[in-house]
Amino acid sequence: MEQRAYKTIAVAAEAGVARVTLNRPEKRNALGPRAINELLWALADAEADAEIRSVVLTGAGKAFCAGADFAEMMQPPDADGLEIRGDFKDLLLGMCGTTKPIVARVNGAALGGGLGLVAASTFAVASRDAKLGTPEINVGLFPFMILAVLERVMPRRRLVEMMLAGEIMPAEEAQRVGLLNKVVAAEELDGAVAAYTDLVASKSPLTVRLGLSALRETEQLTLEQKLPLLSRRLLECLGSEDAREGLTAFLQKRKPQWTGR
Repeated sequence: MEQRAYKTIAVAAEAGVARVTLNRPEKRNALGPRAINELLWALADAEADAEIRSVVLTGAGKAFCAGADFAEMMQPPDADGLEIRGDFKDLLLGMCGTTKPIVARVNGAALGGGLGLVAASTFAVASRDAKLGTPEINVGLFPFMILAVLERVMPRRRLVEMMLAGEIMPAEEAQRVGLLNKVVAAEELDGAVAAYTDLVASKSPLTVRLGLSALRETEQLTLEQKLPLLSRRLLECLGSEDAREGLTAFLQKRKPQWTGR
């Protein structure tokens, strides 16, 4: 991946995994325009790097992300050498549309916009002591932006209850309502995250890309519109080297060797 002079995040790549860390522990990793822009750059770099199979998104210190930094949000964007790629809506759109699965490693509080990052990720694993919620209404605001991604993973009535109550829920409840895949002890968090990145690494990168693209492309379509598109994607997948290798390996009772072609 590209090495960039980030100020609010830290990025490292190893063994096909890009680790992106919100790196403002003194602000509980709150999001301002600079942090959002740097996340857009980091995720775009991961998407463009053929060696990267998945992304882990986490926070430095004791919080995952406490939401918006309102003081910074009132100031004009300052890219400090990085071209402005977009704003928070572009970040959520990019995360939801990625072909490189994103694993949210929720190491602490994920509130407001931070909860939006969790909901927009492909997978989400939290430590048992993490808290997740939407306290915005208690200061006269509403979680307008993250509503779009929360309703993708939560039952509607429970979502409305959470938003109107300004609820901050424990991790176990967040798992019950669909915000999290897994909740584990803090010392087991890295292992649980690695289980997802290892899962992705074990599959054909081409098939993962085609599958996630199909999910994105068909999300707003009717059944009559979806099936012809999915039929074309199936034929595309069947014509790939990886599909031939996978079927051959199955018949030969061996592990497939993926090439991504």
